[in-house]
Amino acid sequence: MTETRETMPIRRSLLARAAGGVTKGLRGQTVLKVGLVIVIAFMLMTVVAQIWPSMNGFHPTKYRDGPRLEGPSAIHWMGTDQLQRDVFTRVIAGGFASLVVAFSAVALSMIAGSILGWISGYTGGWLDRCLSLFMDAIYSFPSMILAIVLVAMFGSGLSPMIWAVGFVYIPTYFRVTRAESLQVRETTYIEAIKAIGASRTRIVLRHVAPNTVNAIMAVSSFNLADAILTVAALSFLGFGLPPPAPDWGFDIQNGQKYLQSGSWWLITFPGLMIIALSLGFGLIGEGISDLVNPKRRHKLG
Repeated sequence: MTETRETMPIRRSLLARAAGGVTKGLRGQTVLKVGLVIVIAFMLMTVVAQIWPSMNGFHPTKYRDGPRLEGPSAIHWMGTDQLQRDVFTRVIAGGFASLVVAFSAVALSMIAGSILGWISGYTGGWLDRCLSLFMDAIYSFPSMILAIVLVAMFGSGLSPMIWAVGFVYIPTYFRVTRAESLQVRETTYIEAIKAIGASRTRIVLRHVAPNTVNAIMAVSSFNLADAILTVAALSFLGFGLPPPAPDWGFDIQNGQKYLQSGSWWLITFPGLMIIALSLGFGLIGEGISDLVNPKRRHKLG
């Protein structure tokens, strides 16, 4: 009990110092703050989408008696579609699939690519050459075409899209972590750690990997922005969620048939959602890059 009481002030001091460091780092980072606000707003929107149908009586997949292809109004804020469904209800519900696929795919690629990059960069030799050639071969393919091929092989749905998009981004994390690992392994303190008999696993996990975290964080935000666009493109091409599930890409593909008749709202609002969410992740990536790279921040400032 005495030990716990003694350590509590220390822990509080460490937490306060960490919080102060975060606050100081965010100070003046307008770009990062704007990006965080946008992304958090979309996350809250997906939560609201779960209870919105019970609040206003509109369901994202079930149609009800009402106006067909009606423009935005006080009742239907974003109009209705050809099946008399409320577009606003479908738009806020459609963000769930995009966020789930984007976060899951980036997490999958980050874990796989980073581990392979650490091993390849620190170990070197024939293993490094083989992994580098394999990753370069994957990286040489256009990401969208590769994702389409993989989804066509696995089938449509959330899981196939997660695996396909995640596989596409693995070479990105591999190249980043490998480059950082190559620099870290040549430093003096790594040589000193080797001299005292530390194992390769300990060196990689305790000393090499932490030095790549900043680069991984910056890349992840940009990959999330790109993943949102990739998911929307896959859904637009018919490889997303099966209808009538709400999906931004599918709604744009479905709404373009009615664009010539003047129903512009069917594609405008889902498209704006895709642009706004991608912009939010992109701004977060720019903000993180400024935080982890003082030279770049000083140059921009």
